[in-house]
Amino acid sequence: MPKAIERMSRVDTAWLRMDTDANIMMIVGVWMLEPRLSYEALCERASASLLKYNRFRQRVVEDAMGATWVEDEHFDIHHHVQLETLHRKRGQTAQAALQQRVAELAATPLDPAHPLWQFQLIEDVDGQSALICRIHHCIGDGIALISVMLSIADGGKPPPARKQKADDESDWWTDALIKPLTGLTVKAIGMYGDGVAKSVEMLANPYQPLFGSVEMAKTGFQVINDVAALALMSDDSPTRLKGKATPGKRVAWGQPLPLEEVKAVGKAFNCSINDVLLASVAGAIGDYLRDKGDDPAGKEIRAMVPVNLRPMDKAHQLGNRFGLVPLTLPIGIANPVERLYAVRARMNELKGSYQPLLAFGVLAVAGLLIKPVQAALLNMFAKKATAVMTNVPGPKEPLKFCGSTVRQVMFWVPQSGDIGMGVSILSYGGGVQFGLITDRKLCPDPEAIIERFAPEFEKLLMLALMLPWEPA
Repeated sequence: MPKAIERMSRVDTAWLRMDTDANIMMIVGVWMLEPRLSYEALCERASASLLKYNRFRQRVVEDAMGATWVEDEHFDIHHHVQLETLHRKRGQTAQAALQQRVAELAATPLDPAHPLWQFQLIEDVDGQSALICRIHHCIGDGIALISVMLSIADGGKPPPARKQKADDESDWWTDALIKPLTGLTVKAIGMYGDGVAKSVEMLANPYQPLFGSVEMAKTGFQVINDVAALALMSDDSPTRLKGKATPGKRVAWGQPLPLEEVKAVGKAFNCSINDVLLASVAGAIGDYLRDKGDDPAGKEIRAMVPVNLRPMDKAHQLGNRFGLVPLTLPIGIANPVERLYAVRARMNELKGSYQPLLAFGVLAVAGLLIKPVQAALLNMFAKKATAVMTNVPGPKEPLKFCGSTVRQVMFWVPQSGDIGMGVSILSYGGGVQFGLITDRKLCPDPEAIIERFAPEFEKLLMLALMLPWEPA
């Protein structure tokens, strides 16, 4: 029998058990590198840097009580790092062929007999190399895997050495509730508001005489409201993008937008960068539906947005420490400025919300349940949303990897239940990358949405340039 290292946390177990034929719980990423990267260099870097994280040497053993991380006694780096050639159809561009290959891999399960990750290297894609990465969500969330990405790049810092022990998960309650939080964490949890910060402060100091105070009354009222909001939230608006998820994916991405231009538009309209990007996403989806003959007027769709719930200095611990908030995208508003301010208003409504904490609690409970009951509980989120959306800040300067420059980065988080669309926004190297992964039946042509993203942003950019200029 293999020697057990540690039990899997409740939340990570929930993600492990969430796989379906239609939606596999993998985070999928692509790096475009120039000059081309050799297979030998990739294997050497993965062995030297990636394997310093225990999770990438451990496989998962499930049992009646959950799952355990155990060392893979037959670990072979060449199983996890594979070399392949990009096959192109007649007349097909290299990018279209690469997107097709990424979609195929996104719908292909990882081998449960080995650690749940794999790299595919395509050495030559029009003079560049493409590195396709697949990592199961039970290993870590997006913020944790960004930390991994930075550590394995040239000059990256390895994860700090620490003793592994069975109770080391600290499982959210220690890191986010029992211990006082840093200002950065409070900002992440509170979506730039301080309602959650105050609640955590009270929970971290339970003997303070807060009961009966106005502050405690406000906190209790907010919690009650947020519980009711999650439980009573209506199902999402019906569109062609929502329905029964099926096996098979489509993937698309475009060219990055200049981050400085996005910042300038936000400043001109007194909105955040996120507001500008999300308004562009809503506009692209609305115009896509309109072109298909559907009328999005008056319609809104929800995207479940992950919210980080951990200090950034603990991202190397991997695992999943995030909550979810339902963000409403006003796809039915054709006026770009009106849509932008509608997005800003909806973002403001989330400030101080307890919903990320409550969503995390739901996932923690789900990890303790048998799979059919867990699926029924988690399907609550799927019914109330059309998409999963991530918006992650990456490095400001392009990374180097084995001497090559990482020119472009894309990644997608998985969709759960019957959610059939994943939207990815990543700032990297001075640009903002927008990508889509969709159910091939619900949205067979995600590139038709991608190609609308830049024009929707350019409408806001043009209107911003028409505003009166302030003196320098």
